[in-house]
Amino acid sequence: MLKIGWIGLGNMGTPMANNLLKAGFSLYVFNRTNNKTKELVQKGAISCPTPRDVAANADIVFTMLTDAAAVRQVLTQPDGVLAGLRSGKIVVDMSTVGPDDSRSFAGLVAKASGRFVDAPVSGSIKPATDGTLIILAGGQAEDIARCQPCFDALGKDTINFGGNGSGSSAKLVINLLLGITVQGISEVLLLAERSGLEREKVLGMIAQSQVGTPLVQAKKGMFLEENFPAAFMLKLMSKDLGLAAAEAEQKSIRLPLATAANTTFRAAKDAGKGDMDLAAVLLQLKDLSQ
Repeated sequence: MLKIGWIGLGNMGTPMANNLLKAGFSLYVFNRTNNKTKELVQKGAISCPTPRDVAANADIVFTMLTDAAAVRQVLTQPDGVLAGLRSGKIVVDMSTVGPDDSRSFAGLVAKASGRFVDAPVSGSIKPATDGTLIILAGGQAEDIARCQPCFDALGKDTINFGGNGSGSSAKLVINLLLGITVQGISEVLLLAERSGLEREKVLGMIAQSQVGTPLVQAKKGMFLEENFPAAFMLKLMSKDLGLAAAEAEQKSIRLPLATAANTTFRAAKDAGKGDMDLAAVLLQLKDLSQ
């Protein structure tokens, strides 16, 4: 059985690491806030004092961190992952970062004689807990195949998009659609409310229509109660929309909806709504319409 390392035990990382334990993998864990390792250690994981120790013990090292800066630090710090790599070991970054960052990380890992796969996921806390995420992989086919038993414990499907960076590109694509969709639903609800329509009936209409998606049902309670406990924090959606906007600019593509969503989510984050669920963009739109 493969020995697995896991770095990053946030809202997504903890349930994902737990699913690897449940699948029977030996698991070495590190988190910058050490007390977050306690629950997994009680279930059989081994806590490591540094990322280097994780890499030294594991065949495959997973990182699931907030942004590219955090990934780079964990890789390159003096007691980081690169210091513990040996030939043939694989680093899998499941964080949401730009494709250029993923290709940069691949280069750093290659210089340390390792292999790199970018494998961000589509899905939030419940799919992470249920092991039903969609894995968006970029890297060499043989490296992805070697990681597949782990991916099978984490998700319901793995899509190989090609070389390094392509998994990260796919993540920006799907999250761009997510941000636009949530803002679109919020705008519809605001217009409906100002037109005197009952919000619950409008959500029911959307759910049964050609534009209905599982997202409508998943966020229904939040939209009705205007209470937004985070399944996917708005500030992370804002970060991802910023990455997508930067990619569009780099490729000289004009994306008006992406630009609008990026502006709205950034304003919502700046207004103090960043730790709420991304559906709290509804509150930002209401504030703009006062």
